[in-house]
Amino acid sequence: MNFNRIKTQAISLTDLAQNFKEIEPDLTEKEAIDEANRCLYCYDAPCIQACPTGIDIPSFIKKIASGNLRGSARVIMESNPVGASCSRVCPVEELCEGACVVNELSLPIMIGNLQRHATNWAIKNKAELFEAGKDNGKTVAVIGGGPAGLSAARELARLGFRVTVFEAKDKAGGLDTYGIVSFRLPQEVSLWEVEQVEKLGVEIRTNTMVGRDISAEEIVSGYDAVVLAIGMSAVPMLGIEGEDAVGMLDAIEFVESTKTPPLDESFIGKKVAVIGAGNTAIDAATCSVRLGASDVKILYRRTEAEMTAYEFEYEFAKLDKVEFRWLTQPVRVMKDNEGKVNALDCIKMELGEPDEDGRRRPTPVEGTEFTMEVDVVIKAIGQSRYIQLIEQLGLEHNNGTVKVNPETLQTSNPNIFAAGDVIFGDNQGEAMVVAAAQQGKETAYSIYKQLIGDKETVSA
Repeated sequence: MNFNRIKTQAISLTDLAQNFKEIEPDLTEKEAIDEANRCLYCYDAPCIQACPTGIDIPSFIKKIASGNLRGSARVIMESNPVGASCSRVCPVEELCEGACVVNELSLPIMIGNLQRHATNWAIKNKAELFEAGKDNGKTVAVIGGGPAGLSAARELARLGFRVTVFEAKDKAGGLDTYGIVSFRLPQEVSLWEVEQVEKLGVEIRTNTMVGRDISAEEIVSGYDAVVLAIGMSAVPMLGIEGEDAVGMLDAIEFVESTKTPPLDESFIGKKVAVIGAGNTAIDAATCSVRLGASDVKILYRRTEAEMTAYEFEYEFAKLDKVEFRWLTQPVRVMKDNEGKVNALDCIKMELGEPDEDGRRRPTPVEGTEFTMEVDVVIKAIGQSRYIQLIEQLGLEHNNGTVKVNPETLQTSNPNIFAAGDVIFGDNQGEAMVVAAAQQGKETAYSIYKQLIGDKETVSA
């Protein structure tokens, strides 16, 4: 990726805003056509097999080569209702580009950039790519308007269902709208995908939380089927002394705060410690740098080998001069007289036997305590689950991971289906936006089969 580097000294409000502009420039028309013409247009292409949503990649690339950008965007969005977002956030090195046969000859085809080029055309030209199917008389409620929920709603509408999406926030899009940094995924991209769904007649009720503004019972009894796509909740507590200090932040909430103006000027010159080493931790660290923090460290109790962040995210953070402290565990947050964070007591760790997930268990090393001067601590140690709502719906779950039939994505209630982060875990795959989109589609097809009958394809 061609990353634009950020300003690190004498940062102004203008600089802060510039730091959050999308970092990857769009391909020019010539660049896109030249790159498209490198594609071998493989029969039974391995890149298609590597895409969780099964996008016909040779087809959309060939349409770019022939100048048919609308057709290219339609091929992409047909398979992936959040294909514009995924063109920016998918780990393409591990998926489509990783499987590209051109890897054996030179660099792989820039599938992600070509996908972004085609969907950018659709966004700029306000293209409406699909139509709703003929009304089949059935209604479906979708709880959650993130990638899985939107994908389910889009496919259900094309299959003729009357769909209502219940979204707790003031905008739909979920992770894509609020949880992925602006310089990788601008909010307007996700909101265009939301608009594509709404134009199919899907009603999206924002600022409506199931269990607060409408009961779970009312949802279940009022619709022929329900899709549960609520994602995950807040970052859990670290469970250490001083965690109530001013300057302790939730990484999810922190990244969300950078998605809409005004940007926080208080980070300029600050020392920041981010706890965790997943993709959200990387986002929190790189956002801190772009807000003007002078020193940003990621603390992780295991080693580089066990970190869960994508490789490209890790490399990006290093380019932003984020420092990684491996085998380091915070044990106490120190506060000043005003109750603000001013230091973090830590201890070094060593790895022992593997734990339940197969990773070696970290244990403290006696006598290795040390203190780190910090102004802000950002927690990024995973997310908790919406167990209360899951139980209000009466669904079987394992610590908040809803149990589903892997073939149909049907829960313990035969009229409720689930997709996305709410089912990730228990060997249900990796928590990727593209995987959530595919699961959303699959719930739509399962609902159609249950309520209407077998159907192989949806309407145009």
